[in-house]
Amino acid sequence: MQILIVDDEKMQRDMLQGFLEKQGYDVLSASGGSEALHLFRNNPVQLVLVDHRMEDMNGDEVLARIRQESPIVRAIMITAYGSVSTAVKVMQLGADDFLEKPVDLLELLEKIRRIEQDVVASEEAEDVTTALSNQKLPMNIIGSSREMQDLLSLVHRAAPVEWPVLIRGETGTGKEMVAKCIHLLGERKNGPFVEVNCAAVPESLFESELFGHEKGSFTGASSRRRGRFELAEKGTLFLDEVGELPLQLQAKLLRALQDKSISRVGSENQIFVDVRVIAATNRDLKQMVADGTFREDLYFRLNVLELFIPPLRERRGDIVELVDFFLQKYSAATSFDSDAQSVFVKYDFPGNVRELEHIIQRLVTFVRGKVIRLTDLPIELREQPEGGGILSDRLARVERQMLLSALDQYDWVQTRAADSLGISERVLRYKMKKFGISSASQSK
Repeated sequence: MQILIVDDEKMQRDMLQGFLEKQGYDVLSASGGSEALHLFRNNPVQLVLVDHRMEDMNGDEVLARIRQESPIVRAIMITAYGSVSTAVKVMQLGADDFLEKPVDLLELLEKIRRIEQDVVASEEAEDVTTALSNQKLPMNIIGSSREMQDLLSLVHRAAPVEWPVLIRGETGTGKEMVAKCIHLLGERKNGPFVEVNCAAVPESLFESELFGHEKGSFTGASSRRRGRFELAEKGTLFLDEVGELPLQLQAKLLRALQDKSISRVGSENQIFVDVRVIAATNRDLKQMVADGTFREDLYFRLNVLELFIPPLRERRGDIVELVDFFLQKYSAATSFDSDAQSVFVKYDFPGNVRELEHIIQRLVTFVRGKVIRLTDLPIELREQPEGGGILSDRLARVERQMLLSALDQYDWVQTRAADSLGISERVLRYKMKKFGISSASQSK
């Protein structure tokens, strides 16, 4: 990562540059805004450390101009003690974080490493999106939230290797889509992608479904039939809802995975199979292992690489993008008004993306006119419980109340209140600003 330091204090500049170069970073430095803009235009800078108060150009102006030229550049604002409120405002311009002077070098390093991980995740997510743009998927990869970027980064890393993958996520989050992405990005992309819905196959037929059968091996077996393992040869076998497998069948699946061979029902011959296995579940397999309903050895066999798809309520930033995508897909002429959209994004979507898609299908079918209004929304969206379904909003209210309680308890002595909460006084001041808490709140 190439870092640009912008500070008109030479001692501070040299100290930061020397420290970061010892950590292995490529560092440039500028004594003011004009020099910083010149260096930025001529070098592949990924992170800018900018002092807030400088003589020729303030840090917020430098940041704004850099952001105009490259919206994806990351930035940390360095501010004098007592300027936290200013730093918060500057962060709204696009800074990722801020530090107070004197700079804590270890804290700075931690923030840089966190940003560096974000940059790598974003680049890998972009690689996945680009690679899949011309592939046939059940739907496009929609979502620019941090959670989706992290997921796609892991998909990028899991795809080229041959190890089994376990995908966890609630119903409707897109586990099958992620499995297909891994297949299409891997070495087996030209091979078959064969799916088995473990919850839909009757127990009496499951062994035949997976391993195949010989003619006459049971009533109704009128001819030889290849199972899903054989059909997936040189490709990927996707075991959807693997947590629904009965224990007896779990043992047979484990044997096939261990030996990399199967035997058709009614035959004693072993058939070696070359498949990559991806499993998915909406159940807590670890708890099922503890309860004795899922084999521990099978769990560890399947769970070499684990991916978790967060539910839609935990990545609400993707809801608007998904709404736009499905509106374009089903009725490009239809749109939401602001009130309806505001209510829509507050809904928890227990059925996740699948439920969102079905609601959009229902709305574009029944709406009278081209604009979806509040009265057009299903009753479960319009009559959400007081307080809404947004987890972050509820947590914010709890956090604000904890801050007020601690401040009241210690007569608004911020140092003591911060100690009781287990946070620094700087963090306390930042959170007070964030939640609009001041000494006037004592009367509330």
